Amino acid sequence: MKAIVFRQHGAPDVLKYEDAPEPGFRANDVLVRVRACALNHLDLWVRLGLPNVPIPLPHVPGSDVAGEIAKIGADVTNVRVGQKVVLAPLVSCGKCPACLAGLDNHCRQATNLGYMIDGGCAEFVRAPEVNCLPYPENLRWEEAAAIPLVFQTAWHMLITRAQLQPGEDVLILGAGSGVGSAAIQIAKFFGARVIATAGSDQKLSKAKQLGADHLIHNKSQKIRDEVRRITNKRGVDVVFEHVGTATWEDSLASLAPAGRLVTCGATAGYDAKIDLRFL
Repeated sequence: MKAIVFRQHGAPDVLKYEDAPEPGFRANDVLVRVRACALNHLDLWVRLGLPNVPIPLPHVPGSDVAGEIAKIGADVTNVRVGQKVVLAPLVSCGKCPACLAGLDNHCRQATNLGYMIDGGCAEFVRAPEVNCLPYPENLRWEEAAAIPLVFQTAWHMLITRAQLQPGEDVLILGAGSGVGSAAIQIAKFFGARVIATAGSDQKLSKAKQLGADHLIHNKSQKIRDEVRRITNKRGVDVVFEHVGTATWEDSLASLAPAGRLVTCGATAGYDAKIDLRFL
């Protein structure tokens, strides 16, 4: 098969389009013919290389996949050859206490497609049967492939962890990102009031289209001051943080009493200073 492969970390020119062996698969696996593979920020980090993360080389990136099932393992019963699917990116062992309790993201062997295992930038990708999600027929292949990682992450943060409720105020940092735009849509679906931040008018315009109720231009406005103005000095019930050092202090200062902050990333830096008065 053809695949995009890199043998060393670096700039985009380390990516090579070349022949690669078709993945083998186990009894509970499926082999998916890739129709589209979206670009997630994780793919950039994997290509560049992460400190103390030994990515196996050579490596096929690609975490977000939509395609058709080409082959199935002997124990696969819930999907069929030819079925259109979107793949959940998280791959776990399926056997440990965490996996058996439905907490597969706590599995010590858990990884994502395209992270510690080969991903979807290829004609075929292997995945466990349980990772096959129903295909949204109203979307094109490219649109469907853009859903999995950002929407599952945003859902876990807002609904599973923060337990967002209808009528609550939520501050969504980095609304122009994939996970930020997913968070806006999920928050509005649950009846929350959304305050979105971004660093350009274009990104703020898109956030408005997705349903954001209030907009903050973080390059010309102070986030915590605008949040206090919008909420009549109360603060927000939930902060959706994934930027890191650049916004962390504003995020904490924007919380209402008993508010919740959830975070999934640190694009702008890992070091976070915490003012204990805001806890």
